[in-house]
Amino acid sequence: MKQFRNNVIRAGLEALYVTRAHYLLRPIFAGVGGIFMLHHVRPPREAGFQPNQHLEITPEFLRATLTHLRACGIDVVSVDEMHRRLVERDFGRRFACFTFDDGYRDNRDFALPVMREFDAPFTVYVATDFAQGTGRLWWVAMQKVIASADSIELDIAGAAVRLDAGTDEAKQSAFDRLHDWMRGLPEQAVREVVTALCGRYGVDENAIAGELCMPWDELRLFADDPLVTIGAHTISHCNLARQAEHAALDELATSRARIEAELQRPVRHFAYPYGDRMAAGPREFALARAAGFKTAVTTRPGMIFPGCADHLTALPRVSLNGNYQDRRILPVLTSGAATAMWNGFRRIDAA
Repeated sequence: MKQFRNNVIRAGLEALYVTRAHYLLRPIFAGVGGIFMLHHVRPPREAGFQPNQHLEITPEFLRATLTHLRACGIDVVSVDEMHRRLVERDFGRRFACFTFDDGYRDNRDFALPVMREFDAPFTVYVATDFAQGTGRLWWVAMQKVIASADSIELDIAGAAVRLDAGTDEAKQSAFDRLHDWMRGLPEQAVREVVTALCGRYGVDENAIAGELCMPWDELRLFADDPLVTIGAHTISHCNLARQAEHAALDELATSRARIEAELQRPVRHFAYPYGDRMAAGPREFALARAAGFKTAVTTRPGMIFPGCADHLTALPRVSLNGNYQDRRILPVLTSGAATAMWNGFRRIDAA
């Protein structure tokens, strides 16, 4: 199912490029700017089974994106500058803002050198449990479990299930089924399922955050770079919409306070984990304001329009998705055509 969806999206992007429809739509839907969403930046890997590949792009594609933006005369700005332009209605030049979720070490090792080449500022949203080394990156743990086995056995809805994992294709199918199932479970249930599978198949779940994410001592040095802004991404990387209001507010406020205490700098900006319509809605937008954030970004696709100034804690983003690393689609992405079609040609989606 996910492969079918990827193929449909790829075909849509290709159609917009080939027909040059994005040029016609750009004056209407490009808006005043865009916020790019990224996670990992690292060299390509040869493994056949990479179910989280959509979360990573290569340094070369990041460089190509920045080259395209410069050629188009689009300003690459910090999230603070984006906020200023929105509040002051300063829309004389289009802008792009780069944001990275979770706090991965490769943001420092591979993204930062490319951003320095272009003197391009960017924001990294840190989940504090990941920086603490105690967080649970369950989607990575699931990848490791499935990669290590030829079959996966577990209980789903009270029934014993055995999933084939003997080939890369079977592993991907098993991952997709478990991922979709677990996205519907309560947070505690997800933790219990993943911990049980890691124990059964010999995966050290506790080591994953330390392997992939910057701890506080590395984040302090990283945050000293003038191009870097650190934002908050909750404590535990939870689905806020599934939390009671007081718990959700604590995830927001406490993550901000922890980062400020550790890095000794203000934290004004936030990214919702997951961030789609089911994980971040009007209640969460209000809580982000209550927690004192100037801006908060979702994963809802969209460009930035002047009206977004009225919805600063419900900002959309444009995903730089690892499944579509084709330079030809960059004019499509920056035209706003792809996100306009996805949104039914609505400019603002903050409900």
